[in-house]
Amino acid sequence: MEVSMFLNTLTPKFYVALTGTSSLISGLILIFEWWYFRKYGTSFIEQVSVSHLRPLLGGVDNSSPINSNSSNGDADSNRQNVSECKVWRNPLNLFRGAEYNRYTWVTGREPLTYYDMNLSAQDHQTFFTCDSDHLRPADAIMQKAWRERNPQARISAAHESLELEDCATASILLAEEEATTIVEAEKLFKQALKTGEGCYRRSQQLQHHGAQYEAQHRRDTNVLVYIKRRLAMCSRKLGRTREAVKMLRDLMKEFPLLSMFNIHENLLESLLELQNYADVQAVLAKYDDISLPKSATICYTAALLKARAVSDKFSPEAASRRGLSTAEMNAVEAIHRAVEFNPHVPKYLLEMKSLILPPEHILKRGDSEAIAYAFFHLQHWKRVEGALNLLHCTWEGTFRMIPYPLEKGHLFYPYPICTETADRELLPMFHEVSVYPKKELPFFILFTAGLCSFTAMLALLTHQFPELMGVFAKAVSLLHRSLSHSRTHTSSLSKPSPHPQ
Repeated sequence: MEVSMFLNTLTPKFYVALTGTSSLISGLILIFEWWYFRKYGTSFIEQVSVSHLRPLLGGVDNSSPINSNSSNGDADSNRQNVSECKVWRNPLNLFRGAEYNRYTWVTGREPLTYYDMNLSAQDHQTFFTCDSDHLRPADAIMQKAWRERNPQARISAAHESLELEDCATASILLAEEEATTIVEAEKLFKQALKTGEGCYRRSQQLQHHGAQYEAQHRRDTNVLVYIKRRLAMCSRKLGRTREAVKMLRDLMKEFPLLSMFNIHENLLESLLELQNYADVQAVLAKYDDISLPKSATICYTAALLKARAVSDKFSPEAASRRGLSTAEMNAVEAIHRAVEFNPHVPKYLLEMKSLILPPEHILKRGDSEAIAYAFFHLQHWKRVEGALNLLHCTWEGTFRMIPYPLEKGHLFYPYPICTETADRELLPMFHEVSVYPKKELPFFILFTAGLCSFTAMLALLTHQFPELMGVFAKAVSLLHRSLSHSRTHTSSLSKPSPHPQ
């Protein structure tokens, strides 16, 4: 009786307020869940449930040896994921002062993340410093400069070092960060080359006199290779492509063992600009080897050369009627191979996704590598008639050949699951990171979306038809009470009656 009296006293405004408030709360939960999923790739409610509520409810038994073994397996898989997601220096990275900073001045956006710049700082300390730097005042200043976070402090330290004596690494820093044009950067790199070659010749003569001299020679070698490579890149950017090709070829002959710098990728891009496809094929024959690490540049350049042979006459309608020729089949297989290695590239080449400036470091098979490749090679695909059309018609067929879920690959190792997390660290916040394979929406996002829609519909109906919805709410309450009463009555009848003694 008290419940029915209470319901009779409620006005339609109460039901409108109740359903409106419920809709608002569920809508806020939905917005937060969606934001969290877009940012971190998982459901917040699901993560909290698994991490905090499940142990409280007895879902995990830490004392169990089975769980102990599984946790060790998880640790091993995590270590494997870390090794799979090794970050590499971008072979064609841009100049900070002349290119990245110009973008910031124009757009007000920072194209580089702190994580990316921190990796570059570690690279500079590894390549440009050694334990004996304290013996030379200029090198001692530069050793501190490479550790400095503030760009202006680094530039000031480089000027201070040059005031003491000619210092190759100081000129490198100024060319990278202070020069506002490629012409200025090239001038500073030429200055660094003169100093760097002198240091390299001196340390080469003394490298066998002890560990200290060997470390100095290793550092001077890294400095000289870096300078010559950047000078070749300056020539390429200034339109002197043939000069750049010659410098890169000479550099690879002089230092054939320094494959970790991936200088051949610079050479491939320059040769493609010259449309010297025979030499491109020769470079691929040497570096597209099963024993050597692959990259998007290697795989997609090989696909471009195969596509070039058939793309100008390729027609999907004709191919469906007569079937693919041997050359067309080879081109399609090369495209499938490239897409399996890095599935993010085609959307950038086909301009289905907007490009940004490439980062200074890339993750192989990740979105960062796809951006770096497409940024420099899109023009080469456009130059080959029909190549992008062939890519457009065939690239999605790759995913029918890859086993799903991705426990094993087809031509390469299974696609690493850690690429999204690493790419989010490497790429700026304003870029929407490409994710493969596409993640389905978590249950809780769908649930909150349904709850929000249902309560919003109830609020709307209550506002439009208050009397009818009030009658409906009372009917639901009475039905619930009658069902509860009938269950109680049924349970009392089902009890056995006591037998007389």
